[in-house]
Amino acid sequence: MSVKNILMIVGDFGEDYEIMVPFQTLAAVGHRVDAVCPGKAAGETIATAIHDFEGDQTYSEKRGHNFALNASFADIKPENYDVLVIPGGRAPEYLRLNESVLEMVRHFFAASKPVAAICHGAQLLAAAGVLKGRNCSAYPACQPDVELAGGHYANIPIDAAVTDGNLITAPAWPAHPAWLGQLLTKIGAPVGEVERRSAA
Repeated sequence: MSVKNILMIVGDFGEDYEIMVPFQTLAAVGHRVDAVCPGKAAGETIATAIHDFEGDQTYSEKRGHNFALNASFADIKPENYDVLVIPGGRAPEYLRLNESVLEMVRHFFAASKPVAAICHGAQLLAAAGVLKGRNCSAYPACQPDVELAGGHYANIPIDAAVTDGNLITAPAWPAHPAWLGQLLTKIGAPVGEVERRSAA
């Protein structure tokens, strides 16, 4: 398998684990990951939030880390990327108001490129109008977004994921092993890259 150029669209108060873990995991197996945020440039940071499940009626939210962007949103050409990753958290709520972001999302579906979205990332997919007839998991509170966009909400365990064609989705960060596993099954890891890094 070849190295994939992966675009990750993030924003302030995106979910900490859902940004950090896929960014580091995909880079660790040899892929190139560019994390961008509208209105920000490489070297700037976003604030993340940690969402946890502590027995309340919804998740709790705490301040997370500052996450450094490694690419500039203004420079992004989606045709230069093979894969799109959309983390959850609060960021998709406002990112879906940005038409440039929605056009990027639509590009990956029009070109049938892999798209991996988790948790509230489904809000971006719904706003982009790409869910019609698709099976899509998301945080349970996003079920209406998925269904109003014409998608089929996949009511799966919180640690599970579902693949429908080029779309890989999951409810929340406890599903990282399943979600990232299904994404890597689709795109692979560059041949020899893991071995080379292990030997370094």
